[in-house]
Amino acid sequence: MNDVSNRDGIAMREATRADAARIAGLILMGAAKQTRTAAEIEDEAAHPAYLTAFDEVSASPHNTLFVAEIDGAVVGTLQVTLIPGLVNRGRKRAKLESVHVDPAQRSRGIGAVMVAFAVDFARRNGAGLVELTSNKSREAAHRFYRGLGFEQSHEGFKLEL
Repeated sequence: MNDVSNRDGIAMREATRADAARIAGLILMGAAKQTRTAAEIEDEAAHPAYLTAFDEVSASPHNTLFVAEIDGAVVGTLQVTLIPGLVNRGRKRAKLESVHVDPAQRSRGIGAVMVAFAVDFARRNGAGLVELTSNKSREAAHRFYRGLGFEQSHEGFKLEL
């Protein structure tokens, strides 16, 4: 697969099914309340449910899963969901989900490249707003997003089913 974008040695591309376990591992490493060992993360990331989830995301015309690579190694991931709606005369919004960078690779500008790429992708696909949520305990992530121009304008709610 060809790179979608390459900036500062960080290549952004659409994820493939072969990336599913690495993506799951990045998400698990970035969990707000991480208590697993590296071996436990690797075992969990190999669970077949992640391939099923990847297939479902890939089949959706409104969802795109991306990875960031450095020298061919996947070091980050994020998902962009385009959401049509009626608010503001039908302004489409993009939701960034599961933005994760390998903890060993943080503070190298990878997250900033990923988010800039996602915002550009959203704009090119007709979105007039980009939103994301972040766990309240992730204060460094909040500073990062504010530094990129995001505003904490709403309070979010979740209901586990």
